[in-house]
Amino acid sequence: MMQVFSHKHFDKKFEKLSPMIKKKFRERIKIFFENPFAEELNNHELNGTYQGMRSINITGDIRAIYEQVDKQKVCFITIGSHAQLHG
Repeated sequence: MMQVFSHKHFDKKFEKLSPMIKKKFRERIKIFFENPFAEELNNHELNGTYQGMRSINITGDIRAIYEQVDKQKVCFITIGSHAQLHG
């Protein structure tokens, strides 16, 4: 079974999100547990600042970035709009 952790940086960002986005994140995490590569997550590899990490879509503009720690563990690093994360 996959284990999901969050970095303290992610936790700080998450706290500032609207209740609607928090709810959407929880919905997407359920999908992520079932199938990390489900089409609606648009799970993809990143370059640049987040080289070696992956991103999933939470809403049209909100992304969550995570790192695969090992086969069974992922750690969510940060969350925010595309512009905030890549701007």
